[in-house]
Amino acid sequence: MESEKIVCRVLTGPTATSKTEIGIRLAKEMGWDILCMDSMQIYRRMNIGTAKPSADEMQGVCHHMLDICEPTENYSVSNYREDAEKLVYELAKQGREVLFVGGTALYLQAMMHPMGMGQVSANPKLREELKRLAETQEGKKGIHERLRKLDPVTAERLPLNDVRRIIRAIEVSEATGIPFSEQPNREASTDFGWKVVSTAMDRQHLYDKINERVAKMIQTGLKEEVAALLEEGVPEDAQSMQGLGYKEMIPCIFGEYTIEDAAEKICLGTRHYAKRQMTFLKREERMQYVDTESPAAYEEVRRLLV
Repeated sequence: MESEKIVCRVLTGPTATSKTEIGIRLAKEMGWDILCMDSMQIYRRMNIGTAKPSADEMQGVCHHMLDICEPTENYSVSNYREDAEKLVYELAKQGREVLFVGGTALYLQAMMHPMGMGQVSANPKLREELKRLAETQEGKKGIHERLRKLDPVTAERLPLNDVRRIIRAIEVSEATGIPFSEQPNREASTDFGWKVVSTAMDRQHLYDKINERVAKMIQTGLKEEVAALLEEGVPEDAQSMQGLGYKEMIPCIFGEYTIEDAAEKICLGTRHYAKRQMTFLKREERMQYVDTESPAAYEEVRRLLV
């Protein structure tokens, strides 16, 4: 029964729509922990470009899933799901509740709609072959393309680095002759019940907020942050360096264009990202929206999540 499930609350939405501030205020008021749902804030020493909350901004609220990876490490959607689920169970045993806060839609989808493993037995030989291929970036692209030919729907859902689930989708699709996305009962059961709210904002105001945020990142040292990461040996093609703000700043550091050009590219990329976030979140039928420009925004978020 739904009442027996662990209640998981989510505050998500496009970038720059005040999720962090509202989430911290609500978690502090309710005595909840915050579980970060941001695919860039997991990296240590990547603070400015990820808009990671400072210790002061956290206001004493316990945050999880921040600073859990080195910038040289890969971290997949399936890694997030496993780590986040483990945390929710551990905290529930302690009588503590969590509020997921962040805008990485693939993380939210993985938590709310985990893909079931079906009834197809594992193929150890195939798995080993695909794992060996996935040890290189080109190999990852190769197996992702193999999945795309079998099942473009699932390939679209799974990012390049989610190797484990890509392999399983290939395994099931090839064994049955039916695309993984069309397998019966492919969504796994879950112990969690969900309350999900998305922040929303007028499109032009959102773009203005994005421009303001990028300008602040530049002023507070984004270029220096990226340069320091490169100096310590983080490869330019590392997964962490493909994030917004980082990939655009690298050519600027190497003198290929100005910091003003970099800022413009970051603003444009962030606007496109916000559009994709909104499109993705609209697919979730249980999503409820709150206009963060409304004077009653906090009270409405609280009403929907508490």
